[in-house]
Amino acid sequence: MPYFLTAPRGDAYENLARDELVLNELASGEIALYLYVNDRAVIVGRNQNPYIECDMDKLNADGVQLVRRISGGGAVWHDSGNLNYSFIASDDVYDEKRQLRVVLSALSGFGIAAEISGRNDLCVNGLKVSGTAVCKRGNNRLQHGTLLIAAELGALPKYLTPSKLKLEAKGIKSVRARVCNLNELSAEITVEGMKTALKEAFEREYGKAEAYPMDGAFASRLEKLTRERMSRDWRMGESPRYDVEFETRLSIGSVRLCLNVAGGRIAMCSVYSDCMDDSLPKAVSDVLTGAAFDVKSMTEALKPLKGAAEIADWVAGLSI
Repeated sequence: MPYFLTAPRGDAYENLARDELVLNELASGEIALYLYVNDRAVIVGRNQNPYIECDMDKLNADGVQLVRRISGGGAVWHDSGNLNYSFIASDDVYDEKRQLRVVLSALSGFGIAAEISGRNDLCVNGLKVSGTAVCKRGNNRLQHGTLLIAAELGALPKYLTPSKLKLEAKGIKSVRARVCNLNELSAEITVEGMKTALKEAFEREYGKAEAYPMDGAFASRLEKLTRERMSRDWRMGESPRYDVEFETRLSIGSVRLCLNVAGGRIAMCSVYSDCMDDSLPKAVSDVLTGAAFDVKSMTEALKPLKGAAEIADWVAGLSI
């Protein structure tokens, strides 16, 4: 059963909360396409440290919303020139390649030939026009992304402060250097026009879509979840002082280990990353907490952990 829904306003806290709520409640055999446009906001990944990724002073001074999403990946800029899309589906329907075909098909209607690039990007002539991230809840999965149509690209270097390791790994000098607005490629494309094109492409792929049921009970649950996601604890996370920090860039993304050490053991471990697996950073933190603070013990703790082979190899080469 395909569903379609859009957001009525540009509140990023509410719009991301709606994304999460549908993910929590979708039934087996269902898929939903959700489209929304946010007012000026920076959206950080589930496992990122906003104090590192963003210029908080400028965000606060300019009234830009700082929102943490539930998926992995890196920080992105949203404004009224971005169209954000979410494919939310049960495991038996979810198919990332098929879902991205919907986006590629919609873009082709404007004469734009985009292609999938890297971990999670859509690019045209090597320039990024969309990035996606994923999340799993129970038997449902989410793939969401943003399309740069007429975004304020000058805001990226102003508000986002990504690690130099990330920029060097991509062989670029600035955030602005690798992105492109779609209206630079087609004078015909607009946010509203792309909404229509995505809905039509979605229905060509999955069949006629019904309006997602958002009754009064749904609205009440949405209001409650929005308040939770607006809280400082969720948005900012904990930022204690650490005794030692290590940072690297791997094929899975950036990884920063922040450790407090007591009595020769790791008393606290925080892991910040833009990796696509939103569960991996917590899993790494869990296995390292309590381990002896030496390369051998840390490496041995990481080796059995699924998806952590690169991190284990990196830790094995640290000087401690």
